[in-house]
Amino acid sequence: MQAHGEGAAQTGQRQLVLFHLAGEVYAVDIHQVREIIRVPQITRVPRTPDFVEGVINLRGNVIPVLDLRKRFGLGEGEDSNDRRIIVVEMGERTIGMIVDAVSEVLRIDESLIDPPSPYIVSVNTLYIEGIARLEPDLVILLNLEKVLTEDEKERLETMELEEGEANAGV
Repeated sequence: MQAHGEGAAQTGQRQLVLFHLAGEVYAVDIHQVREIIRVPQITRVPRTPDFVEGVINLRGNVIPVLDLRKRFGLGEGEDSNDRRIIVVEMGERTIGMIVDAVSEVLRIDESLIDPPSPYIVSVNTLYIEGIARLEPDLVILLNLEKVLTEDEKERLETMELEEGEANAGV
């Protein structure tokens, strides 16, 4: 019989931040998460995709904020005290993602993560890295590098620069 914890070294583990969107459980790798904050006032930016809520000033840095419900076509979320912004590193960018609630940070064995089914893959599901089997839930692991298209990433970068320059001139 193996000692508690020995299996972790053999199978590999991932530490995930679990959050909720429209009644489903999602997760991102904790190494991509900078922080989790309450939803502050968001400055709207004209001519942005509908899922871009705007920008926030986070300790002197202008950060674009996306509503993941809208990005994934899940409809409008309700304003509640549980809503949070998960500030993540997406490649070279820092962005905020509005979620319905953050539930926990969890360490799971890699063996509990299955690749997404080839039968449900579409343009809109390319951001799914895998499905974790955490009884009683199935948790959708997001690949943050694929949540946005290259064109959307470029538009966000332009938006950050323009908003940063506008704030510098004030």
